[in-house]
Amino acid sequence: MTGVGRRSLLGAPLALALVSSPALAQDRRRGPPRDGVWAGAWTASAHGPYPSGNPSAQPDQSFAFPDPPAGARDQTMRMMVRPDIWGPAARLRFSNAFGTRPLVIQAVHLGLQGVGGSVARGTNRPVTFSGAPSVTIAPGATAWSDAVDLPFMRGPGNPLLEGRRLAVSFHLPGSTGPMTWHAKSLTTSYVSPPGAGDHAREENDAAFPYTTASWFFLDMVEMRAAPGTPVIVAFGDSITDGTNTTMNGDDRWPDTLSRRLHARFGPHVSVVNAGIGGNRVTGPADYTPATPIPGGPSALSRLERDVLQVSGVKTVIWMEGINDLGATEATAEQVIAGLREGIRRLRERNIRVVGATLTTALGYNGGHGTPQVDERRRAINAWIRAPGNFDAVADFDAVTIDQATGQLKPSFIPNSTVGGAGDRLHPNRAGLMAMAEAVPIDALGIAPTAAPARRGPRRP
Repeated sequence: MTGVGRRSLLGAPLALALVSSPALAQDRRRGPPRDGVWAGAWTASAHGPYPSGNPSAQPDQSFAFPDPPAGARDQTMRMMVRPDIWGPAARLRFSNAFGTRPLVIQAVHLGLQGVGGSVARGTNRPVTFSGAPSVTIAPGATAWSDAVDLPFMRGPGNPLLEGRRLAVSFHLPGSTGPMTWHAKSLTTSYVSPPGAGDHAREENDAAFPYTTASWFFLDMVEMRAAPGTPVIVAFGDSITDGTNTTMNGDDRWPDTLSRRLHARFGPHVSVVNAGIGGNRVTGPADYTPATPIPGGPSALSRLERDVLQVSGVKTVIWMEGINDLGATEATAEQVIAGLREGIRRLRERNIRVVGATLTTALGYNGGHGTPQVDERRRAINAWIRAPGNFDAVADFDAVTIDQATGQLKPSFIPNSTVGGAGDRLHPNRAGLMAMAEAVPIDALGIAPTAAPARRGPRRP
């Protein structure tokens, strides 16, 4: 039974009928925005349930979530996210993709992050769902909010918003059960204690003593943008997700690529990150809340939800396959077959696909680092580089490999997240910056704008 005035299974009022499927969730999206279109501004690919995943620099979560199967209990979350573009209005997508019971979300608010877990004074705005203050999302489904105006916007390209984060606060009444999340946020967000109730409206952070380096339930933010605003999706595994980059530093290779694009095109293009640490192209064959793996669902199985449902997506940069080779001993031919299938599905939607070569893992203390895996990796790279398989190539391998050893260049190895020697698999901040510089901007299909943001030499 659903509808206003009815009660959910968790005892909270239902303000919206249960969203029963991902397809139906997509249909419930509000219509075209006034004076523009929706464009993807931030994504965090869903997996789980918590704690299955590969977080980086994660604080102890046992105080915030003492019983993982029970999930959050009457708590408020304040997720901090950095949109790649800004607009006069935004909307949010929440995911219960890997939950096992209806998820009730209420009292959602959206504002600018202040200091720490606070919200900048006067910016916290209520968010609704088909006009109601709460939503109930069925297991396996997602739900979009209504558009929420952002009165602090002062036109596109406002330099005062560059690098700023949104604070998305929401109350979870009752017990959520297994929680859909994105483990590796490399961004500090905030959580109230169990049983603390609703604090989403509050601007201060007194009710949020616990921190997390993960994002829970929120998996997409879109902004109202000019028609034709292209969105670039970075699709892949931990090297795209950001392992070994700087906590709160926004220096994954997609972040650095974004800064290159904004320097050339201004606020007229968006880059979003659809990486998952440990992800594979083709496996696992069976991924459910009862049978998760830390790397999340396969790239092919999540392609629709994480890429094709991003509004405005024009180009995908896809770097993936090393986990297939190292964790499951897949053959090069099996990985290539999976990449071919993904390319076919993307091109059916007129999406340009840029293939990124796989960086070396030689010397890594694990299955990925053997000479046998490296031979298969090089075979995949030869196929990626061959004309006609992709629309263009970003040769990440060429700019990160030490030709003398076959390993990553020494300066690209030390860990930028927590310090230490690095693992010879994940390039650090310096390595990821070099990778971003290797992306051929002129091959991304971005139409030049009439008024570039800044003058200066253009890089290829």
